[in-house]
Amino acid sequence: MPRSVNSVASRKRRKKILKAAKGYFGRRKNVYTVAKNAVEKGMLYAYRDRKNNKRNFRSLWIVRINAAARLHGMSYSQFMGKVKANSIELNRKVLADLAVNNPNAFKAVVEKIK
Repeated sequence: MPRSVNSVASRKRRKKILKAAKGYFGRRKNVYTVAKNAVEKGMLYAYRDRKNNKRNFRSLWIVRINAAARLHGMSYSQFMGKVKANSIELNRKVLADLAVNNPNAFKAVVEKIK
């Protein structure tokens, strides 16, 4: 009896990897063994950077809030302390957006907490 190999599943698995490697340079896009390594590494970076992205945005928001708070004579830590003490339910993302796009609204928040 001849050996049975599931070539349909093998081809599907390889095509999936090569499809994910579209746009890569050189042999990374069309040689399966090279593409597999490149795609796996890319997925590791994607997983890691989904976490790092959250950190980067939080630090960006903090920088923006700090800059806006200093225009009103406060440091970031003083500002956030007073925001929490006055139980203002605005997160850093919203505060940073107000600081950049709507300075009058940010000023109103500062006036409320002073």
